[in-house]
Amino acid sequence: MVIRPNKHNDPDKTLVYASFLILKQLKKSKIVSYEELLGFIKKEITSGEYLFLPALNFLFLLGLINYQAKNDMIEYIESKP
Repeated sequence: MVIRPNKHNDPDKTLVYASFLILKQLKKSKIVSYEELLGFIKKEITSGEYLFLPALNFLFLLGLINYQAKNDMIEYIESKP
């Protein structure tokens, strides 16, 4: 797993890119099921399932998403100025 791109890695197979795609999808819908989001990442990034959980963890630590265990949904948290 690559946290950030460098000259030796494909920038489209990094944690930062996977996180970007997840945020892009969540900004459109605000709340998306875990399976739907995983399917989206698998479609966009070859072998993206390896980046999916680390990207979710990264976004959660930044306070940008919330996981609703009861519904198995990922929710985008709007940042307030």
